[in-house]
Amino acid sequence: MRVVVNAPWIARQATDLLAQRGHAWLLQGPSGLGQYELALAMVSAWLCEQPSAHGACGDCPSCHAIAVRAHADLAVLMPETVMLELGWPLSEKAQDEIDKKARKPSKEIRVDAMREAVEFSQRTNARGRGKAVLVFPAERMNTITANALLKTLEEPPGDVRFVLATEASHLLLPTIRSRCLAHTMKWPEADEAMTWLTEQGVPADVAQALLRSAGGRPTDVLRQAEAGLSPDWWAALPKAMRQGDARHLSDLSPAQAIDALQKLCHDLVLRQSGAAPRFFDVAQLPPSQASVVVLTDWFKRLMQSARTAEHPFNGGLMLEALTADAQQTLMSKG
Repeated sequence: MRVVVNAPWIARQATDLLAQRGHAWLLQGPSGLGQYELALAMVSAWLCEQPSAHGACGDCPSCHAIAVRAHADLAVLMPETVMLELGWPLSEKAQDEIDKKARKPSKEIRVDAMREAVEFSQRTNARGRGKAVLVFPAERMNTITANALLKTLEEPPGDVRFVLATEASHLLLPTIRSRCLAHTMKWPEADEAMTWLTEQGVPADVAQALLRSAGGRPTDVLRQAEAGLSPDWWAALPKAMRQGDARHLSDLSPAQAIDALQKLCHDLVLRQSGAAPRFFDVAQLPPSQASVVVLTDWFKRLMQSARTAEHPFNGGLMLEALTADAQQTLMSKG
């Protein structure tokens, strides 16, 4: 996962939020808008020794400590898979268990990590700028983990601030949401997103095409490009699914495949309703007599599959099942 750097729409939001007071923030919105990056910008500014109204200075010892993922006053709560992806070190115990193959990296925020964060919040800060806790993706907390965090949010130590970042705020406990100041992520303007993507090395024609398949979300464009999901791949997806060609999904994780199929289903519903598609060109959509009811049922099945996509028993079999379901839906006459 590439981290968004110097994205102007993230910088603007950071400036706005840093001007406000509050011990706990919830950054919410769909994927691809930079929740993690905004959360990191906020904790960096909170802990910075020479902050400005626009955020952290980037040069002080505190900023350097965050850059090398070793700040004594910052606790980062993430699934171990996400920590490894983003370059954050695991605890010595967790790293040892994984190195010895006693278990695989967790895809949820572990209870042990939350307990360590609670203990961290009760300790004296090391650098004199208070302490910060960053939770991402916050929806990956289970009930026990969430309740442990809730207790700390209800009785926060005086010098600790929290920022929770999520792409699925509806999955969080209502009591956690109510303890946080909520911020809904802002969408960048199309021209701004295009300029930034080309600065990141994405060719302009590719950026324009992938912005459509990403629903206008620039960081999703980067993820698509890194995963090899080219404009040609997206253009060929509808036909491949109508033909039942599971090979088209073979390089994707189940979660990535479900996301792509949800976009296809979404656009087919729009077409059947007489509206313009959002993610695909009209000419790319396959001929289908499937009714809106049939397509809606398919979307519900995709949502059910998404709940287990992070823990598939067999990823290959799940991709084949998703393809078969897509083909059956697209060939439906009712």
